[in-house]
Amino acid sequence: MIDRQTVDRILDAANIVDVVSDFVTLKRAGANLKGLCPFHDDRTPSFMVSPSKNICKCFACGKGGTPVHFIMEHEQLTYPEALKYLAKKYHIEVKEREQTDEEKAEQSERESLFAVNEWANDWFQQQMNETLDGRAIGLAYFRQRGFRDDLIRKFQLGFCPDKYDAQWKAGLEAGYNGDFLLKTGLCIRNEAGKTYDRFRNRVIFPIHTISGKVVGFGGRVLDSRTKGVQVKYQNSPESVIYSKKRELYGLFFAKKAIVQQDLCYLVEGYTDVMAMHQQGVENVVASSGTALTHEQIRAIHRFTENIVVIYDGDAAGIKASQRGIDMLLAEGMSVKLLLLPDGDDPDSFARKHTATEYQEYLKEHQVDFIQFKTNLLMEEAQGDPIKLSRLTGNIVQSLAVIPDEITRTFYIKETSQMLSVEERIITAAVAKVRTQLREERRREREREASRQQAQGSAGTASAGPASAGPSPADAAASTAGSPLAGSSPDHSPAQQSTPPTSPARTGDPSPELTPEEEAMLAGIIPEGSVQPATTNLQSKQQREETQFLQTEQLLVQMIVRHGEKVMCEAEDENGESRPVTVVEFIQYALQEDDLQFHSPLHQRILVEALEHYQEEGFRCSRYFENHPDLAIAELSTELAHEKETLSKIHQKGIPIKPEEERLEELVPHLIADYKFAILEREMREVMQQMSSPEVLADKQRSDAIMRRFLEIKQAQTALGRQLGDRVLT
Repeated sequence: MIDRQTVDRILDAANIVDVVSDFVTLKRAGANLKGLCPFHDDRTPSFMVSPSKNICKCFACGKGGTPVHFIMEHEQLTYPEALKYLAKKYHIEVKEREQTDEEKAEQSERESLFAVNEWANDWFQQQMNETLDGRAIGLAYFRQRGFRDDLIRKFQLGFCPDKYDAQWKAGLEAGYNGDFLLKTGLCIRNEAGKTYDRFRNRVIFPIHTISGKVVGFGGRVLDSRTKGVQVKYQNSPESVIYSKKRELYGLFFAKKAIVQQDLCYLVEGYTDVMAMHQQGVENVVASSGTALTHEQIRAIHRFTENIVVIYDGDAAGIKASQRGIDMLLAEGMSVKLLLLPDGDDPDSFARKHTATEYQEYLKEHQVDFIQFKTNLLMEEAQGDPIKLSRLTGNIVQSLAVIPDEITRTFYIKETSQMLSVEERIITAAVAKVRTQLREERRREREREASRQQAQGSAGTASAGPASAGPSPADAAASTAGSPLAGSSPDHSPAQQSTPPTSPARTGDPSPELTPEEEAMLAGIIPEGSVQPATTNLQSKQQREETQFLQTEQLLVQMIVRHGEKVMCEAEDENGESRPVTVVEFIQYALQEDDLQFHSPLHQRILVEALEHYQEEGFRCSRYFENHPDLAIAELSTELAHEKETLSKIHQKGIPIKPEEERLEELVPHLIADYKFAILEREMREVMQQMSSPEVLADKQRSDAIMRRFLEIKQAQTALGRQLGDRVLT
């Protein structure tokens, strides 16, 4: 467990722009920065980063938060793992206490699989560099391919010995659970129950995530064994941490060069990437021999819009270009292609040329996708009118998927000139295809909506235990008291663990943020203040419940922003004056009427603030914004950065000062407002009971309810006078 002092150092050091820039290319947008969201299929920048607030947010899917929570979400890490990630990035030593056996047993499967892969990566390298067979077979193979030793070390290449279960035994001896050796795919258990190594007698290429964690391996059969072998490479199987369709080999080593040059080369295999690095071209990634996927394209698009696809100069390489081009265009990429001489791949071509010759060839032989595709298909058609018609249809399909209208129009014009076909004909054909594509997407959205509606989703956050806070004698004298006694949270449904917020937008994100969204991030207007129109399906009771929780949330906002700050003085039992913090004041004001927050999430924030507010250097805002529970962190980030609390309540008689300077006026006002809302809620219940025929028929019960009615009305009058404009007569 990481100690609090180290956590604070990490949180102080973590800069949201630094952290996000490792994964997303950001461009200046006023005081903020924006880029493509890494959490959903984002084709126009909707991911905003606020340097001043040290937070990020996507206005399309809603994800974001502090640097810690960005890393948790992006890398799928636990809270402690994300802290360690940032500590490593900022060179902060992590001090931890020894974990108990129970805590070790509770470590996540994901964390365990990463740990096993890290061990395996070291083991493969050790086998190649420190054993006789490894140097004679594995290391010799890479050197024969022309790779320098520094490049071999950079890509962490290794070797698995030609032994049935050497790695299995080594993993068990090192203390790793056999189940995890099997789940990562390092080892395989056959039907007879025998376990053997997946990658035995293969050279090893570790596969890294964008942040450098090893998620899987590729193993290549050595040249002496490839004769008659159709599958030279074997990859790790799909697992909790590895999905082949998401990973790009070499992206971890290429991302900085891609951003610097605003260009990415895409090749097919592991050795192609290494060969280009050796020739001084580092902005290169590989699809690892698989058909290009949307997930891989989006990973590249985070860093650049410009891509050059390098294909082998054989028939298979040329045909492979067809589907990939359209996928890249559909993602808004600027696509060029490069064909190597027949019989060459990037690796073999590199061995025949110097670094200068290689780089010059790449620059001089890039061809725009439309020119490449037209020349390719024209060569196939060879003047045949029917084939030429099909050629035109093929190109129209590619043009139709281009999302940007200006780019699409430019390419239509160029295609018209190259094919000698009237521009209006191609324009009409493209429009027809785009209509068909929109209809297909509409039907798919409807199917998805039907699936989601059928499945449904429900979840509640468990309520934290009530905590007894300090009780200064006169701390809450300004709030009305006894008439609320007996009004407990049990009177209202507490299933809603989080306050209502504006829903995330669905469907395709708009090209630009709305003015309201820009203002929300900038803090000009409170986030969530632009609400959708209430639907007919929302009952009056639901609206009242929403309003009540919003009133409660204003008090929680004060805890998040100012919980540890002193707001007034109060006398203790000995008659001596002592400072009272915001969280103490709120807790005592609730306790005097036997109340607690109705939302379990709100109550948890109150309880944890009371547990920590006396710790040296503790700040509620930083603590809750970086909370391990994402629900608490997201709510706290939203509340901490709303511009003005009193924009939602009446402000009569309150001078316009910084919020921190008027806590002594503001907090009691909010407490009174909250208690007034509770009384209104109970009054509605009493009125419903009074209208019941059963109650009217029972005089004793009716009298009791009437007395309660009068008590609530008196309390409402007292609180109304305090609030200034709600006096009831």
